[in-house]
Amino acid sequence: MIQLPSSKLPNVGTTIFTQMSQLANQHQAINLSQGFPDFETDSKLLNLADDFIKKGFNQYAPLGGIIGLKEEIARKIENSHNAVYHPEAEITITAGGTQAIFTVIATFIQKNDEVIIFEPAYDCYEPTVELFGGIVKRFQMKAPGYEIDWNVVRNLVSEKTKMIILNNPNNPSGKILKENDIQELIKIVKDTNILILSDEVYENIVFDGNQHLSICKYPELRERSLLVASFGKLFHITGWKIGYCAAPKALTAEFRKVHQFNVFCVNTPLQMALAEYMKNEEHYNQLNQFFQEKRDFLRKGLAQTSFELLDCEGTYFQALKYDKISDKNDFDFATELTINHKVASIPFSAFYKDKLNENVIRLCFAKKNETLEKAIENLAKL
Repeated sequence: MIQLPSSKLPNVGTTIFTQMSQLANQHQAINLSQGFPDFETDSKLLNLADDFIKKGFNQYAPLGGIIGLKEEIARKIENSHNAVYHPEAEITITAGGTQAIFTVIATFIQKNDEVIIFEPAYDCYEPTVELFGGIVKRFQMKAPGYEIDWNVVRNLVSEKTKMIILNNPNNPSGKILKENDIQELIKIVKDTNILILSDEVYENIVFDGNQHLSICKYPELRERSLLVASFGKLFHITGWKIGYCAAPKALTAEFRKVHQFNVFCVNTPLQMALAEYMKNEEHYNQLNQFFQEKRDFLRKGLAQTSFELLDCEGTYFQALKYDKISDKNDFDFATELTINHKVASIPFSAFYKDKLNENVIRLCFAKKNETLEKAIENLAKL
């Protein structure tokens, strides 16, 4: 029997999302853990995909993506953020947001490069940085406000800092960046060669009249930024795994060098369907209101419980503090909640390197109202 080579990611196991979904299935619990809708996407989009498959658009797409889809993305960005990207040279269609993030890091991070991330952080950032020999520097945002102290961030910057990774709106906290945050970031990166990877997959899910402040709105940041977004979140099609990366021409050219040897291109008929579907802006401009109604439905239902509902400014995740209910750590509480009360959640400690426990769990409200209603019923019994 051969001896296996040493692991490049020795500390990485099965993700918390897989663990909690498996536990939910095992105990027939309502799965509010993993971030996927349990309702179908618009039949118009499904019919378009079917049509393009039947019309024979089933061979390789161009490396950078179908031009019609890239043109629609450029139009969306310009209309939303007053930022201009050249469709052919500055937008690349990817196999989902995670592949785009992986490719950005693979392209630009070399051994001993330092990368600043903000915790609680989505789980793909750190392992990918480590895979390419980078060193992660962390700033911990903490409950209940998850604010950023930019003076502390400034102290994390060194001559080895290659990249800052943002997630705005933030998964799992639901926090959005404000104008002051952006201005502080501009000051920090001024006169440096620091790149910014801006994960904005929830850009169209921002609540209460707040505006999503995309990194591309600010010329000082756009010139050094790679913006990542996802159609999975935009159109309830997480299983299609299609996203994109928008970046200045020189950064895009380097990005595509790696992209071509990773997935090369993304499936053709679904790109064609998305290009056609995006011509109607209402298909994505109404998303904020759609999810705000679901957020408000969940919050109203849980208002009379012993859970403390933390602010949810964006994403389709609601954070709950449960210290009035249990003194168990968040992983044990989430496990007990799944097994005994039939509602699966995600413990916030999974989003921190040191497993910081603040007695907070995350629920996904991208669900049918009847699903949320059943979950509320179960949680009200605690």
